Amino acid sequence: MFARLYLRASTDEQDASRARAALEAFANERGLQIVASYVENESGTKLDRPELFRLLKDARPGDVLLIEQVDRLSRLTAGDWQKLRNEIDARQVRIVALDLPTSWMLTNSSDDFTGRMFAAINGMMLDMLAAIARKDYEDRRRRQFEGQAKAKADGRYKGRQENVKRNDGIASMLDKGMSWTQIQNATGASRATIAKIAKRRQEAA
Repeated sequence: MFARLYLRASTDEQDASRARAALEAFANERGLQIVASYVENESGTKLDRPELFRLLKDARPGDVLLIEQVDRLSRLTAGDWQKLRNEIDARQVRIVALDLPTSWMLTNSSDDFTGRMFAAINGMMLDMLAAIARKDYEDRRRRQFEGQAKAKADGRYKGRQENVKRNDGIASMLDKGMSWTQIQNATGASRATIAKIAKRRQEAA
């Protein structure tokens, strides 16, 4: 059975590949053959994630989409999560998450009835964990805004600091004519960040 690793982090400062070793160990234990890895620094609240949809485009029916946690796949709204689920189901891809033991059974060969039963149970659990991941995101955002509002009122809020060293490096790579994909692979920066720096260079020219 083929597995495709999906590794995501929300910000450029986070290491999207952090969980690779754990996913590779799980695949080895389950006899899964890893055929590709897809890494990106994009928010899980966005449906438009290039590497995730490249994975789905590459996948064949029966392939495993292997993730560390369900929230690596989705912090989407209910509507966007349903769109993603429909796309995954249409391509007959199996979602297996290390934090969802019911999904592990999808890596085993079984009779049709047992397979369908576990797929149904796993689908319900995925929907529940996706909803929890979204609520966790909304709760954290609310607390963040409340904290920022208090810090502003107290005159302590300075905003998010720019990673100047990394962004200068990206600008240098752009000057050398490197492609955005090459820069992403070298720095882990999102395409949105590269686009912002490219626009800044054009405006300064």
